[in-house]
Amino acid sequence: MAKNVSDLTLADVHENDVGFGIDIGGSGIKAAPVHLRTGELLGKRFRLDTPEESSPEAVGEVLGKVVAHFGDLPDSTPVGLTFPGVILNDVTITSANMDKRWIGTDVGEVARRFTGHDAHVVNDADAAGYAEARYGAGLGQDGTVLVMTLGTGIGSALIHDGVLVPNLELGHLELDGHDAETRAASSVKDKEGLSYAKWAERLQRYFAHVEFLFSPDLFIVGGGVSKDHEKFLPLLELRAPIVPAKLRNTAGIVGAAALAARDR
Repeated sequence: MAKNVSDLTLADVHENDVGFGIDIGGSGIKAAPVHLRTGELLGKRFRLDTPEESSPEAVGEVLGKVVAHFGDLPDSTPVGLTFPGVILNDVTITSANMDKRWIGTDVGEVARRFTGHDAHVVNDADAAGYAEARYGAGLGQDGTVLVMTLGTGIGSALIHDGVLVPNLELGHLELDGHDAETRAASSVKDKEGLSYAKWAERLQRYFAHVEFLFSPDLFIVGGGVSKDHEKFLPLLELRAPIVPAKLRNTAGIVGAAALAARDR
């Protein structure tokens, strides 16, 4: 009897269909092997806390432990790594939620030194957005997909006909004299005690502006608040459909692995 995809393990999948994703966040570093055809995790996700002193050395040591948890990865396995900052040629340009010593650091070199593997480095929002477009809520959608993550700030990813346009920082658009995420992020909703209806008025202004600039064929909204999508997405009036994300907290791992495989 054939197994469901969710029941598959590494032993069931051809090695060419396996990637490995690592997602570095401000609170945790998590990883898992990924089925590159389906976007399913091939085993339980493993997570360790991000060290309080999140310097390259300290985070590198945790990276080594996370990768070692899965044993010896074959050299043929593409390894992808996310980082919460703008990434240019594996080098960190910004580091909002991590130690400032990351700025100017080659993240790929840190990963290689502590894990023994070459890793393809990508911005965390780009990885999550690419995963949603390829395997999640954007599966089968042609044209331009904009994935927006509403959380502490606003993350964004633009995918056009399956191709990622990296480092799109749409949370920092200036709108009505404000950095957009300081008005429309879900953390602001909580901080100011806004109802979903009041918050949706700010989201309407923001998403309408983004739609005018990019004319997407589909908006996908992620972040923890997306679980309550029925309370605010129906209040938005846009030309493009706007739907909740599907992959949730696996998206960064999945997108990192998929982008590593694509760029090999």
